[in-house]
Amino acid sequence: MSPVLPRLALARRPSAGIVLLLVATLGMSGCGPDDTASSLEANVVPDEEVERRVAAAQERLTRSEGGQRVLRAIEAHGGLEAWYRAPTSSYTWTYANKDADLRFTSFLLVDNRTRRAYHDLLTTGSYDNARPVDARFAWDGDRAWIAPDSIQQPNPRFWALSGFYFQQIPFVLADPGTNHEALPDDTLDGTPHDMVEITFGDDVGDSPDDRYTLYLDKDTGQVDAIRYAVTYGRDVGPDADLSETFFDYEDYVTVDGLTVPTRFEGYAYSEDDGPGDTLRNEAAADSLSYRRPFDASKLAPPENARFVSLPGEA
Repeated sequence: MSPVLPRLALARRPSAGIVLLLVATLGMSGCGPDDTASSLEANVVPDEEVERRVAAAQERLTRSEGGQRVLRAIEAHGGLEAWYRAPTSSYTWTYANKDADLRFTSFLLVDNRTRRAYHDLLTTGSYDNARPVDARFAWDGDRAWIAPDSIQQPNPRFWALSGFYFQQIPFVLADPGTNHEALPDDTLDGTPHDMVEITFGDDVGDSPDDRYTLYLDKDTGQVDAIRYAVTYGRDVGPDADLSETFFDYEDYVTVDGLTVPTRFEGYAYSEDDGPGDTLRNEAAADSLSYRRPFDASKLAPPENARFVSLPGEA
């Protein structure tokens, strides 16, 4: 698990700006790596590796009731075998956050096994004015960079894998170092849901004090929504009273055997009142594939790259 995970900072219905931006962007079939049949056939995870990882994840998840609920959710979304057979994750990701005055679109490709990632940054700017750019950023497992160095947002250290992590819940919650606690039922739109709180080991990711709470459909096990608390760049303890965002998962599609959301809507959450009514952030995904080849050469920073460290690091 890469040092960039876990952590979130994200996104009810995408604005017209996002929809138009996606229509304009996703028509650009050349924004992703080559998808020829020969290259896809060569991009295969060996059977023995899949079997080994499935067995290890099942052993971890069946230790607790919370883990068993996560395992059921993973099966509802396609299963451990389909996830571990997927060598990569790739899609166009559009994110917008009013409070941060940020909107950007990137085409990302992640190596699912090493969690290295690179992005073609397509647009970036303020919430109301994202403009096309010719830029890219990456996480090579050790360092994060963005190029050209004049691009200030998005933060490559934070965003190299945040979109991936949101998109790949519940699958990534089978990772080593992840803790699963079954919680009492809570309601979503008046319907009781199974609940699981996710926390992390001390040495997991850039912000191990992050916390996620899953809303799981009682009949199907599907993830209908999550709550999350962000600790990236903050020195907090595991018992800190953190503000939470309610993140609604919508418009599921099945791609390469994996069922995942394509629309996310974020609202402030309070323990007393539940999700608020004011949209805080939002995201959308398209052009999804779990088979595109990973081009490791795109991890190499160009001469005009700017490296970004964790807050407080040199």
